[in-house]
Amino acid sequence: MRIEVEDLVLRYGDVTALDGITLTLEEGKIYGLLGRNGSGKTSLLSVLAAFRKPTAGRVRIDGQPVFENGRVTSRISLIRDVGETVNIGTGEEALSYAEALRPNWDGEYARSLAELFKIDLKKSVKNMSKGQRSAMGIIVGLASRAPLTMFDEAYLGLDAPARQVFYDQVLADYLAHPRTIIMSTHLIDEVSGLFEEVVIIHKGRVLAHEEKDELLAKGTSVTGPAAAVDAFTAGMTVLGSRSLGPTKSVTVYGELDDARRRKAAESGLELGPVDLQDLFIHLTAEDGAAR
Repeated sequence: MRIEVEDLVLRYGDVTALDGITLTLEEGKIYGLLGRNGSGKTSLLSVLAAFRKPTAGRVRIDGQPVFENGRVTSRISLIRDVGETVNIGTGEEALSYAEALRPNWDGEYARSLAELFKIDLKKSVKNMSKGQRSAMGIIVGLASRAPLTMFDEAYLGLDAPARQVFYDQVLADYLAHPRTIIMSTHLIDEVSGLFEEVVIIHKGRVLAHEEKDELLAKGTSVTGPAAAVDAFTAGMTVLGSRSLGPTKSVTVYGELDDARRRKAAESGLELGPVDLQDLFIHLTAEDGAAR
């Protein structure tokens, strides 16, 4: 499902959660949606799922408006940190409820996931632990096989082994049943291997939207003698720096051509990659986000 967002604004009273977002997401990819707390990630997903009506702007999915459009929303699944199955009776009843709402529902897969996450489906959902409720939400999200599937911090409450099961299942089922998947997460290092494209939201606006590898190629760490590092990075976009004695390491944003790389080598400097989590932290730092 292709997503088109144009000049999207969402306000809660006097608070502007989304401030003129324009964004196009092509179908059939796994997207990472990143942002600090309060950046607008959950608000954006809520609008895409038609849980909230935009204050201004336009949202279309497969060319159709999404708000109050049952033909579109039946093909969208948004799983939030508490899942969408709390207080719906037992696990079995929660899955039956999901099946009634989701035209692409795979009941056999849902039950295999329940076994994988060790969920007792005869147990009342509201009496399950937070991790079990998170697992129930994940089961619903994956087994729905919705053409647009969104997970908003859906792993909360899961321990590390269970989170890895979740990530493995997302990839395996995506490859078997391609669809558009958006994953909002703070555990960037854990899940970044799944992302094909990354959208970073900062203060209600899109700060970056690129293929993951292209975005990572713009971040470089420059390490060496402090004076040489300062001379090399003069005029560049510096996201952050650290010093240890006479040695300095600076993170710069922007692709380095071959000539710049040769100059770094001639100056005795070491150039290294920056992982997605570090790049995200630097880009959204209050004292100098790259623009």
